[in-house]
Amino acid sequence: MSLDLPFQSAKKLAAAVRKKKIGCLELLDLYLERVEAHNPALNAIIATDIEGARKRAKAADRALKAGKKVGPLHGVPMTIKESFDVAGLPTTWGDPAFKDSVAAENALVAQRMVDAGVTLFGKTNVPLNLADWQSYNEIYGSTNNPWDLTRTPGGSSGGSGAALAAGLTGIEAGSDIGASIRNPAHYCGVWGHKPTWNVVCPKGHALAGNVAYGDIGVVGPLARSAEDLELAMDIMAGPDEIDGRGWSLTLPRPKQKKLRDFKVAVLLSDPNAEVDQAVQDQIQKLADFLGKNKVKVSDTARPAFDTAELNDVYVRLLRGATSARMSDAVYQQALADAATLPADDMSYFAQMQRGNSLPHRTWLQLNEKRHRMRLAWDAFFQDYDIMLCPVAVSAAFPHDQEGLRHKRTIVVNNKKVPVVDQIFWAGYSGVTWLPSTAAPIGESPEGLPIGVQIIGPQYGDYSTIAFAKLLEKEYRGFVPPPAFA
Repeated sequence: MSLDLPFQSAKKLAAAVRKKKIGCLELLDLYLERVEAHNPALNAIIATDIEGARKRAKAADRALKAGKKVGPLHGVPMTIKESFDVAGLPTTWGDPAFKDSVAAENALVAQRMVDAGVTLFGKTNVPLNLADWQSYNEIYGSTNNPWDLTRTPGGSSGGSGAALAAGLTGIEAGSDIGASIRNPAHYCGVWGHKPTWNVVCPKGHALAGNVAYGDIGVVGPLARSAEDLELAMDIMAGPDEIDGRGWSLTLPRPKQKKLRDFKVAVLLSDPNAEVDQAVQDQIQKLADFLGKNKVKVSDTARPAFDTAELNDVYVRLLRGATSARMSDAVYQQALADAATLPADDMSYFAQMQRGNSLPHRTWLQLNEKRHRMRLAWDAFFQDYDIMLCPVAVSAAFPHDQEGLRHKRTIVVNNKKVPVVDQIFWAGYSGVTWLPSTAAPIGESPEGLPIGVQIIGPQYGDYSTIAFAKLLEKEYRGFVPPPAFA
């Protein structure tokens, strides 16, 4: 399918600029026209610097005309998740207490993309404290899914996924501790990559001037093409200035050149988070396609750990990693809840409150379990190259902003289930720091995008992306949402 220019990959947009088929300012204005026309229905882009972006685009045109060396994304218009600092724009994480907090300088990822030539013109919406698979907050309101405006685009990089799918931006960057890159990619029909932990420095992705880099959470790219993920990782990855004095990053490049070169395991569902049949069917359809194309596929191969234990470890370490964001009053309530909850209560609420009030000794014990699972994954990847599994339990669900998140439900296989149960699929790779690429593979009976999660070994980022690139070429490419094409 030949895509209109706004839906082309960032790599192809950059090539069009270099070949002088379109100017940098002309390309920026093309996207700004689409933002003006379509963003009111989506509310994906919530802050802009149009005057500054036009000046930068004009400068980019002059540089190209003068024959100066340009970066790999020269002239490509870009937006970025609101939680990254961008000089002159607010960084609030959706919290009204920070609505007047304006960043003084760019986050490291933002600066590296600017240095690679992008024209950064705005920021995209998030949920409060990046803590939802929906993207709404009191400051900026709600973001809608371009495939169905009554549904969530995902979170917490929901504005990123919606803007990309609707053709409002050329490339994006998000963050992921609980599928916050992978989930919007799945819900919106785009690509997203959760890097191996610590290979992309999160400097400048913080609230209130915090500078420590946390556990589990990562930052990485979202795009309309898997090839853009590879290019963005080339640009983003690597240590900050301090760590760079002592170490450098060399991610291995995959040896596999064809789909049949990969050994693939497939997981359709799990007792900890039952997956809707529509999602299972699309992953099975992909597995069948791979098998017919002489790919070694196993539907039984698994890493040697108990998934219930993995989920327990993940939820508590996850909530421990994000507990510093809580107020003293909320922390005290977590302590009180954890002290009174029955030991056999393994509900999400119970595990959340235990994690929110986690003693350091318990954290160390959970971390030991985590590292044993990390070794089990590594042993698994001696025999298999990748694991294919769901990103989430269903396609995008209808907006639901009532009450507390852990009390909300979604429908899976005609049953109401807690929306928070599906966090299992975020932690399946995330708690052990593994790379995961989300790639679109089909649609639900309702016409909503469905993606697959491609998990690889630690530091195997380019392998999962390479597999996604082959799927894009041979199985399914980008499909624009009909109302925005």
